[in-house]
Order: sequence, then structure tokens, then C-alpha cells
Amino acid sequence: MISKFIYHQVLGWKISGFKDFESVNKAVIIAVPHTSWHDFYIGVLLRSVINIDARFIAKKSLFNLFTGWFFKAFGGIPVERKRNEKQVDAIARLFADKEKLLIAIAPEGTRKKVEKWKTGFYYIAKKANVPIVMFTLDYKNKENRLSVPFYPTDDIEADFKFMYSFFEGVKGRIAKFS
Repeated sequence: MISKFIYHQVLGWKISGFKDFESVNKAVIIAVPHTSWHDFYIGVLLRSVINIDARFIAKKSLFNLFTGWFFKAFGGIPVERKRNEKQVDAIARLFADKEKLLIAIAPEGTRKKVEKWKTGFYYIAKKANVPIVMFTLDYKNKENRLSVPFYPTDDIEADFKFMYSFFEGVKGRIAKFS
């Protein structure tokens, strides 16, 4: 498979952690840190290498006349970023309509450095009653590490502490934003 060759041989990336996605029908997948447009093709290659049909959420403006076909072909789902509460409900409802749905989201909400993540992905997982799977975009070690799926509890503080710890020490492509 050409994607494995590019991912492993040409780019030199490796995968560690959870790999049993056949047992996961629905999940919110979070990718951290999101510091560069390069994260997109690394994520697309990873998706192909581990053979999962993951979709991704992206701002609606990316789905314009010229680029919309491209992002849709790679699994993109456009979302309007103006009505956060309604967005969470709408995305959570997508899970109810599907037997199998994996949606990747960048919790930082941007490619810039942030002090704390947006919480939409968390509430989407809770509302849809689906687990969260974390994966690293670690350019320092050229590694995508995947977590086992975990269901958010009713303790958002503890859950975020747990998730932040998974990404501790991970360096994005643009290190100052990591």
C-alpha cells in the first residue's frame, strides 16, 4: 500500500499504542498538538495506514467552490463555527444516525498555541455517549501514539487532566505552538 510506504519509509513516522479500531464503531478522535497544515496529511496517511474510515470536522469556509470537493473527498464534514451550543448538538446527532462513525477534531480549535482546549469535542462525546480516542502529532519523535478509547465521566476537570497528561512532552511541527 502506497500510504504505508510514504508514512513509514518516506516520512519516517511510526505508530504506537491502541490499534484495535475494528472494535470501535463510534468515537471522537482528538489530535494534539495541531500546529501546522502538515498535520492534515499526516492524519490522512495515519488513517489509511491503520485502515479506519475516520471523518474530520473543519470550518465551513474551507468547503468553498474551489476546495470543498477536496476536503469532502478526504472525509471532511463542514461546520459553522458561530453557534457553539447548536454545533455540539448537531455533531452529536450525527452519531445517532450512523452505525459506524469516527470523527477527528483538533481540540485547540486553531493551529496557534492555546493555554486550554475548547470543550466542544468533550461535550459531543458525552452527548453522543461515545468514547474519546487521543492521538499525538509528535514531530520530534515522528510518532502517532493512540490511546485506548475512554468515556468521559462527570468530572470534566479530572478528564481534562487525564487527557492533557497523555500529550505531555509531545512536540508539534511548530514547536513554539506545542
